[in-house]
Amino acid sequence: MSTINYSEKIPNNVNLDEDRTLKRALEQWQPNFLSWWDDMGPEGSTGNDVYLRTAVSVDPQGWAQFGHVKMRDYRWGIFLNPGDADREIHFGDHLGEKAWQDVPGEYRANLRRIIVTQGDTEPASVEQQRHLGLTAPSMYDLRNLYQINVEEGRHLWAMVYLLHKHFGRDGREEGEALLERRSGQQDNPRILQAFNEPTPDWLSFFMFTYFTDRDGKFQLCALAESSFDPLARTTKFMLTEEAHHMFVGESGVSRVINRTCQVMNELKTDDVKKLREAGVIDLPTLQRYLNFHFSVTIDLFGADESSNAATFYSTGLKGRFEEGKRVDDHQLRGQTYRVLQAKDGQLVEKEVPMLNALNEVLRDDYIKDSVAGVERWNKVIEKAGIPFRLKTPHKAFHRNIGALAGVKVSPEGQVVSEAEWAARHNEWLPSTADRAFVQSLMGRVTDAGKFANWIAPPVMGINRQPVDFEYIRFA
Repeated sequence: MSTINYSEKIPNNVNLDEDRTLKRALEQWQPNFLSWWDDMGPEGSTGNDVYLRTAVSVDPQGWAQFGHVKMRDYRWGIFLNPGDADREIHFGDHLGEKAWQDVPGEYRANLRRIIVTQGDTEPASVEQQRHLGLTAPSMYDLRNLYQINVEEGRHLWAMVYLLHKHFGRDGREEGEALLERRSGQQDNPRILQAFNEPTPDWLSFFMFTYFTDRDGKFQLCALAESSFDPLARTTKFMLTEEAHHMFVGESGVSRVINRTCQVMNELKTDDVKKLREAGVIDLPTLQRYLNFHFSVTIDLFGADESSNAATFYSTGLKGRFEEGKRVDDHQLRGQTYRVLQAKDGQLVEKEVPMLNALNEVLRDDYIKDSVAGVERWNKVIEKAGIPFRLKTPHKAFHRNIGALAGVKVSPEGQVVSEAEWAARHNEWLPSTADRAFVQSLMGRVTDAGKFANWIAPPVMGINRQPVDFEYIRFA
């Protein structure tokens, strides 16, 4: 078990005391981080004691302790998985060489870019979710939001540590810039567009944590293969925390579905108007939200053909999802992969070099994983005896990146005209009226054990506590 030193000003398991220059730089960054948290962290949360999970080791079997703590006093820090002195590079042009402990000079710019882009998503999601606490459907859900927020803050620390330790002055400047950009700000937005989208309601939040945090899982898994050992060790630990974020999303949507199906059976109707009047979110609206969040998220994987992806793989900076389980030469020379393009009003496949299609490979792995969770939601509907199925839209639907950007495609994968898209897009994506209706349901419920009408209680509480446990002690 790799324990974490909590006696330090900055908790860590990387012997920060042995590098005085680095320690001093991070201690200078820390007040700026807290200032960012005060400005952009969860609104109205100051003074509350929240039942939070804090890492005490990086052992996945027993790495967390629970207790009530004020979020501003949360012990953010730097936690890396234990290193392996004999670890070898297992893909790309450097296959078989010793993993790097320092950044090779020729890969410095690309590696910095990867770390900055990943780091930028962490504070962005906190900013996107800043106001959600004001409309929480229960104390249990509010606590889950806060847990995600503090862990995203720690993931920011993880990336800033790498920037400070391995990239000198450039890294320190990038660390400051991570606190200066703002989600959705016109003049200085976050790097990736999905992290500039608003998260205005809790259905959006649950979809975001299911779909967009799942993108985080796949990106972190690819980085956990990196030949740069400190990055691999950092992201492996981050994945332990990321799993909880996806659980919040999957179980949250499942509970919304559960409550809707309950009311459908009570009223013996699937009439959207009657269900909305009863204060629950109808299944077609859930499908439109799913379509939106899925399509926005798969754009995060980048263009379907990418020379950058080829470079990142060949140079050993970023592997594939579960690289070690794949049976090939791990260099991909001469291999091909099929990607989609629109031609003469049809979607057709074309073969491209596998190295250039690695974004598409990762996107396809992500889609398989996403579909599995959607099928679990369908089991809730099926169990209620309701003949309706949720499904992920075609991967060409509503795309704004790569060869499919701007091509009008239905959720079923048919290329449609501009006129048909204009006439039907409100069937496929949340309309202004849909969003206004969902927003109208958002009212704060904070009594222990009470839940908003539109969502079912969870099956069990956090850390084996009862559902009506006092997860938050309000100031």
